[in-house]
This record gives sequence, structure tokens and C-alpha cells, in this order.
Amino acid sequence: MMSKNDIHPDSKLSEILINYPYVILLLEHFDISLPVQDLSIAQICKQHNINEALFVAFTNLYCNKQSIPSLNLTSDDAITITRFLAASHRYYSEQIYPEIMQLIEQMSQQNNHREMKLVSVFFADYFKEVTAHLDYENQIFHPYVECLVERDKGIISQEIHINYSVSQYKDHHDDIEIKLTDLKNLLIKYLPSRDDRLIRRKLLFLLSEVEFDLNIHSKIEELILIPLAIQLENKFKAART
Repeated sequence: MMSKNDIHPDSKLSEILINYPYVILLLEHFDISLPVQDLSIAQICKQHNINEALFVAFTNLYCNKQSIPSLNLTSDDAITITRFLAASHRYYSEQIYPEIMQLIEQMSQQNNHREMKLVSVFFADYFKEVTAHLDYENQIFHPYVECLVERDKGIISQEIHINYSVSQYKDHHDDIEIKLTDLKNLLIKYLPSRDDRLIRRKLLFLLSEVEFDLNIHSKIEELILIPLAIQLENKFKAART
């Protein structure tokens, strides 16, 4: 059996999933469906045209590894990353956040304590903040990266945002998962129970799931996409001088 600390292209994906079930989220963001039979990472990557090194790096993050090895990535990998992140955005906005909101509504029906209103208001405000964050990435940063990729390939299909830069995104980028810890603390430490134990448990599990994935999302942006985008941006600027 594969060692939990040993993930490489020959590792069987099924064994990784047994030990680290959150890797299923990674597969979904790559639009890879179960079952995976006894296929290795290399075989999965070949089927779906994904850079093995990039897939291994992502998998390591989902397996709680804290560091990223030096990666020799290309502009094609930048597109792979933006599509992966866009899929994770759909997971947040179309799937898990609505599920969380539904559970909060169910909990409100069973627990009419005045502090329950804080939970509803807190999450509604948080969801607005998340939506703004995702819209910025979908509408501004990712298209900018895709323009850089096109220029790197000699394709000039649209005007690049001359007045925009990766540094602006870095200034705008924040860790939207942090506030979920505040909400979990409210549910765990302070909100009185009113026959809501089952719903509260389901809600905490969902919050933990999205908090985990958002943390990986941020690391992929900070450790992989932003450095790659800076390389492409510098190459574009050098070509213009």
C-alpha cells in the first residue's frame, strides 16, 4: 500500500482517496468522475491532458502537505489552473454555499434563540463578500491571465489590460476562508442548543469542508498561479520594450 507521505505519478489514485477523501474535491474541480479503478496519477493525467507535476502538487496540498516543490510550468498550465479555480468557484456558489444557507434556515426554524439571527446575518454578509471575491477573479484576474497566455503563444485576439497587473490582484487578494472559523466558533462555543444537534453537526461538517477547500484554493493562487502569471507578465513586458 502507498505510504501516506509518498505521492508521485505512479501512485494509485484510489489509494490516495481512501486515505484523503477530500481529494474527491480536487477530482471534481478537474471534472474527473469516479470510479477511478486502479489508475495511477500518470494515467489519469494522460486521459485528461493534465500536467503530472501540477496534479501531484495539487494532490499534495489536498493531502495536507504545506510546501510546493519547484514546478517548471508553461502557459498551458496557467489555463489548466484558471479552469480548475473556476470550477471550484462554481462549487462554492452553486453547491456548498446554498447547502449551508439551507441548513442555517432549517436550524433557524428549530432554534429561535436571538443569537441564531447572528448566524443568519453573519453568513449572508459573508456570502456577499465571497461572491464579490469570486466575481473579481472570474471577470478580471482570470481573463487577464488568459490574455497573457494568448500573447505568450503569439495570439492577439483581444486587447490586454494595459493598466492592470498581477500586483493589483495580489493587493486585492484576501483569505475568504478566515471568517468561517468565526462562524464555527459561534456554533461550537456560544449558540445555545434548541433541539438542533443533527443540523448543527451537518452544518459544521459543511463549513469544515468548504473551509478546507478554500484554504487549498488560496494556496494554489498564492504559491502556483500568481508566480506563473508574474512570469508571463514579465515576458510580455520585456517583449514590448
